Amino acid sequence: MLQTSNYSLVLSLQFLLLSYDLFVNSFSELIRMAPVIQLVLFIIQDIAVLFNIIIIFLMFFNTFIFQAGLVNLLFHKFKGTIILTAVYFALSISLHVWVMNLRWKNANNFVWTGGLQTLFVLQRLAAVLYCYSYKRTAVRLGDPRFYQDSLWLRKEFMQVRR
Repeated sequence: MLQTSNYSLVLSLQFLLLSYDLFVNSFSELIRMAPVIQLVLFIIQDIAVLFNIIIIFLMFFNTFIFQAGLVNLLFHKFKGTIILTAVYFALSISLHVWVMNLRWKNANNFVWTGGLQTLFVLQRLAAVLYCYSYKRTAVRLGDPRFYQDSLWLRKEFMQVRR
């Protein structure tokens, strides 16, 4: 079972990683003149999203629902966040690769193709949705119902058996 002190630490780590993601999304365009620094920020941002994915799955594995064998129920409850996180991760990597390919040799030029603008807008829109759904999921996983046997869980189990 996830203890309160452990949950607070995990939640703080998740929020720290989300804050870094928000910081890079907000200010990475301001340092386009230094492509090496921008590349390092992008790599750390992608690793932070990957760590958030790993942390959320570890929290899933720690629940009583998962340990009782109701994996499908758990993933059904949080499938929106799982899918959105995967889409956001793919969009972020795509945007980072495209931006670095266009700007690496000549950082002084302000290059914005139509496709890059579209990808930029989609990635930023996905970032907002990702932050909201991820925070919501992280907080919802603190619910004690997920970590102990309860009447709610037994009802869900009976519905799955039918």
